[in-house]
Amino acid sequence: MTGVSTGRVLIIAGSDSGGGAGIQADIKAVTLLGGYAATAITAITVQNTLGVHGVHALPLDLIEAQARAVLDDIGADAIKTGMLGSIAVVERVAAILDASGAPAVIDPVMIAKGGAALLADDAVAAVRTLMVPRAALLTPNAPEAEALTGIVVADLDGQRRAGEALLAMGARAVLMKGGHVPGATVVDLLMTPSGETLLEGERFDTRNTHGTGCTLASACAAGLAKGLPLEAAVAEAWAYVAEAIRRAPGLGGGHGPLDHGWPVRDRK
Repeated sequence: MTGVSTGRVLIIAGSDSGGGAGIQADIKAVTLLGGYAATAITAITVQNTLGVHGVHALPLDLIEAQARAVLDDIGADAIKTGMLGSIAVVERVAAILDASGAPAVIDPVMIAKGGAALLADDAVAAVRTLMVPRAALLTPNAPEAEALTGIVVADLDGQRRAGEALLAMGARAVLMKGGHVPGATVVDLLMTPSGETLLEGERFDTRNTHGTGCTLASACAAGLAKGLPLEAAVAEAWAYVAEAIRRAPGLGGGHGPLDHGWPVRDRK
C-alpha cells in the first residue's frame, strides 16, 4: 500500500448483517487502505452468505441527518454511495452530494449476489438521471450497465460501448467491471473522456465473491480521498480486491465474504 496521508470517506449505503458487503465491507476496505470511514446508513438488511432475508429502509430525514452530521463536523474528501433502494433516497442523496462538493464514487447497486433486488425498478431512471452525472467515478457491473444504458454487455466491446454511453450521460469516469462477462480472465475497463485503461487478471473459481462491488468502489474512494490520481486509485483498489478474493476465508454456506484484512497480516 502507499504512504499517502489519510483521507476521509463518507459512505452512504446499506448495512449487511453478514459483514461481507454493504457498509461493513466499505468500512473495512477504506480502513485497510489507509483512509478514515464515516457512514450514513440507508437501510438495514437481514443478510448472510445465503442471501438477503429482509430489508428495512431508514427514514429519509435520518439518512440525511447522518450524512450532514458527518459533513458538518468531520468533513469528507470523497463520498461513496452504494445501496440506495428508492427514488426518494436517490433524490435526497443527490442533494447531499451537491451540498458536499466532494468527488463521488457511485456504485449503482441493484441486485445482491444472491439475487435479491436492492433497488426498486422505478428507481433505475433516477439513478440514471441523478447519480450518473454526479459520479467522479461510476462502477457498474455488466447487468447494472445494461439496465442504465440498454446496451448488451457480453464482451469487451459491449463494456466499451456501455462505458461510452455512461460517459455521455455525464459520468466523469467509468469503471466497467467484467466479472459477469464470460472469459478466461476478468477484464475491467477504466474509461475517461481522455482514454481508457485495461485491468486484466485471473478469474478465480470460487463462490466467495460476496461484496466485491462494494469493496472495490470503497477502495477506489479511499484512494481518491488520499489524493491519488484516478488511475492510481483504481489500480490500488483493483489489486487489493483481487488479493482479498484470492485469500477469501470460505465462511458460510453460500456466497462467502472476501479477506478484507489481508494487508494487516502481510505487515506483521
